[in-house]
Amino acid sequence: MSNDLLSLLHDLARHSRMEADRRASAQGLTLAQWKILIHLERQAGLSQKELAEILEVEPITIARLIDRLEAHGLVQRRDDPADRRIWRLHLTPGAEPVLKALAQERVAMLEAITEGLARAEIATVEAAMERMKANVVAGLRARGAEAA
Repeated sequence: MSNDLLSLLHDLARHSRMEADRRASAQGLTLAQWKILIHLERQAGLSQKELAEILEVEPITIARLIDRLEAHGLVQRRDDPADRRIWRLHLTPGAEPVLKALAQERVAMLEAITEGLARAEIATVEAAMERMKANVVAGLRARGAEAA
């Protein structure tokens, strides 16, 4: 298999997801649940629909994942004060130790992934990947505007 850039990016993402899933599993979570907790830590009060859009999954998938997180005492659904059809999602105090453990897992993962790289090399890779992401997003937006 050729080690061209697209293949390397795909393989790195796939292997990173597998490693993250393994680390989440050690905390009694799935990778999808880990992502939910991180997003709710960053932005409390998201609706299930908003979270589904961010994670690019169906709302029913989010509902089931939230059911499990709620059963574990990590997430709580609260009524939206402006619309009683909507649930707002919030972390519970029980999520704090789990989030600390997951943060440690993220640090350990990053250290493993970047082992042997100098800080300047990491900065160069980060800048290049940010630019590549911006290029892809710009292309998607342009094609979306053309289709509209």
